[in-house]
Amino acid sequence: MTLSFWQHATREPEVRADVAIVGGGVVGCSTAYWLHRLRPSLRLVIVEAGMLAQGASGRNAGFLLPGTAADYATAVATYGAERARRLLHFTRENREMIAAELRGAAFDLEPSGSLTVAGSAAEEARLLDSVSLLRADGMPVAFIPRDETNRRLVARGYGGALYVPSGAMLHPVRLVRHLAGESEARLLTHHRVATLQEAGGDVVLETPVRRIRAGQVVLALNAYLPQLVPALSPFVRPVRAQMLATEPAASRWLQVPVYSHEGYYYLRQLADGVVLLGGARHLHADEEQGYEDTTTEALQADLLRYLHFHFPQTRGLGVRHRWSGVMGFSPDHLPVVGTVPGLDGSVWAAGFTGHGMGFGFRFGRLLADVVLGTPHPDGLELFSVRRFPRPQTARPSVPAGE
Repeated sequence: MTLSFWQHATREPEVRADVAIVGGGVVGCSTAYWLHRLRPSLRLVIVEAGMLAQGASGRNAGFLLPGTAADYATAVATYGAERARRLLHFTRENREMIAAELRGAAFDLEPSGSLTVAGSAAEEARLLDSVSLLRADGMPVAFIPRDETNRRLVARGYGGALYVPSGAMLHPVRLVRHLAGESEARLLTHHRVATLQEAGGDVVLETPVRRIRAGQVVLALNAYLPQLVPALSPFVRPVRAQMLATEPAASRWLQVPVYSHEGYYYLRQLADGVVLLGGARHLHADEEQGYEDTTTEALQADLLRYLHFHFPQTRGLGVRHRWSGVMGFSPDHLPVVGTVPGLDGSVWAAGFTGHGMGFGFRFGRLLADVVLGTPHPDGLELFSVRRFPRPQTARPSVPAGE
């Protein structure tokens, strides 16, 4: 985007900060929160292209689930027992930190527990295998047989389910706004960063509205990171998700968030009876790639088919709202951290693969520790970009302390 002579001449005065966080989602605002908490003297600014929680942080179902996108038996087989255990406890710490540090009432935190529900016999077997693995790694869980699962959910057609007491629900936009307010950072919304470069020991960020000069920068852009730093595109790709919200039902029969069919469907019911449902991406994999923010008739029809099949009582409900959001997927479906190419002391994070709420607040603490130069920040080696072969087009260095 270019600026006219008149627009350039009337830009707002330059803003100076010790740390500029680019991205006003849960990871960016959590980083600002922890930087303020650990070093209150820092001048912080959050720079966001749209409004707070404009991206995936404001477009999800508001689940707080432990672990990765896969069931735990699959995670152990994929990442190894030790790494899977550490990932599990990282997300468990995320949940515990939210409860201990923040005012849950400000963002409708509901400690409901959560259900991972099987959509096939093979998935049910993996959930059953996960029970002993999770208990051995210190996570209390219970397996619920299929008949009992369907009875509790007032549903039909599901297999057995894994109940995790530490699961929870929240209002994601209110969470992000709460974090931003508690951080006491200066908020620069509707400031899309066009370029960033080193200048005299600082990082200069150019936006159409004003210039921002900071000592260090945190890029918390998730799927949108390659649009600002194309060299980092090998580490995150944009994948679209779609959701819908029904009109309020006469009663609330779902008291817990439901994550089913290997995570390809997810739903919850609000206190007023509204049902939120997302997923069906796997049925339209090619179409659900890229940055286009739109819903499609075919996928939305599949969402309703799923809802009406498993919950026949919803067949008379109209749809109040439909929306989409762009998630950032990493090559191995785990978050990635690295330093910004050419900007020593500045850091990026991306690739949360649809589970930013489960990682985000704890991840903000990790990024704050990296920025502050904490020796060997806890969890950094789990997510370092170093785990991937370095592509010829991207040469991000590794944050200090690894």
